Amino acid sequence: MPFRFAAALVLALTVYAAHADETAYRFSPVNQWDINKTAAYWNPIIQYVSERSGVKLQLKIGRTSADTTSYVLAQEVEFVFSNHLFSPERDALGWKVFGRRNAPALQGQIAVPLESPITRIEELQGQEVAFAGPEAFIGYKVPYAHLRAKGIDVKPVFGGNQNAAIAQMFAGKAKATGSNSMLIDGYARRENRKFRVLWTSEPYLDLALMASGKVPEKDVRAVAAAFLGMHRDPQGQEVLHKASLEVGLDRDAYFIPASGVDYAAYRRFYQQAPASLR
Repeated sequence: MPFRFAAALVLALTVYAAHADETAYRFSPVNQWDINKTAAYWNPIIQYVSERSGVKLQLKIGRTSADTTSYVLAQEVEFVFSNHLFSPERDALGWKVFGRRNAPALQGQIAVPLESPITRIEELQGQEVAFAGPEAFIGYKVPYAHLRAKGIDVKPVFGGNQNAAIAQMFAGKAKATGSNSMLIDGYARRENRKFRVLWTSEPYLDLALMASGKVPEKDVRAVAAAFLGMHRDPQGQEVLHKASLEVGLDRDAYFIPASGVDYAAYRRFYQQAPASLR
């Protein structure tokens, strides 16, 4: 084996081994936006949290929100920002809530373009309605459960993320969209589009920051402290402002403490929801 090649191989293996020894936890936030916007929002935040906590986090997202949740269910990640884990079966997986965004409670909504002739949800009978994906709790399960309860049979079209679902509606591929109030408001501001909201659900808290039960408590505490203290640190505050601007969130959106008790409304939903939505 030539010396240079052998030396390069040894160096490569040494670098690989050094990285392998470095503990890195994977962080999977639900795809609220397309991949590029999701990464633009979260990468600066988790870089800050990694530096402040001394606990390395790596972003792990799939092409769609369902793909990302599949990583979580396969136990391939250790931290999440999600509301997909409150059904009875997933509650048993042992994920622990430690925070959430300070956003107002979210509401599921069914909306159409402002210029649409549709003014009542009953007019959606037999029509295509665009949703982010089958795992979207407030944006799909909540509005779809309401439509079913009212006997309104629609044809779900899944865009993979909420941006894509709304874009499908405005492109004429669906008559309406199911979403949550924050994402509809953010899309309207960012894209200068107007909606007519046909129905709004009861409020649900924003997605939860959660840690897997297999993460050592000292690492959970360090990561939680970094997330929850961001807005009190000038550098962290600037990171949050820029990240929020990327996706149309309120520039003062930040993270606050939370616990599983705060998500009781989700558990009540699953007690009444059709089996197909659990």
